Amino acid sequence: MKPAIPVVFDVNVLVGAVAGGSSPFHSWPSPPRLSGNACADCLGIVVDAAVFALWLSPRLLDNAGNVLAEGLGWAQERIDQFTGALTRIAEHSGGQIVTPAATVADCPDWEHNRLLDLATEVGALLIVSNDIELTAMSPWRGTPILLPHEFTAKVDIMRRHRRPRSR
Repeated sequence: MKPAIPVVFDVNVLVGAVAGGSSPFHSWPSPPRLSGNACADCLGIVVDAAVFALWLSPRLLDNAGNVLAEGLGWAQERIDQFTGALTRIAEHSGGQIVTPAATVADCPDWEHNRLLDLATEVGALLIVSNDIELTAMSPWRGTPILLPHEFTAKVDIMRRHRRPRSR
């Protein structure tokens, strides 16, 4: 079995998975179908643990919780359930939660640099973000930064063409 490809999702992807439509975090499909919520589809892709391993940091989880509390009015209990689900998804997919050193200063936004620190620490081969400041940097140090719908579309095409070819 091939090792899973390390991937990092930006906070906007994590939050968008539960804030972007009717995709409650307890029922992401595996293997995922493409829905109207590309962020939820991204999590569905890592839930199946077939190709990609999700890597997280405590800072990323805290930021997701802060956005859900301040922006969407979520109670702490619900935030804890969500971040717990993300932790289990990361571990199930072959990823983990790590605390990277703050070494990257390539982006004007300090938080974006912390996401890039995480990608560097885990050797992420792909970063997924809805932030134009990050996607404009793609490929960052050789690592593609894709929008969620681009990531899900590429995975969907890859899965459709994975059939053995006859000669």
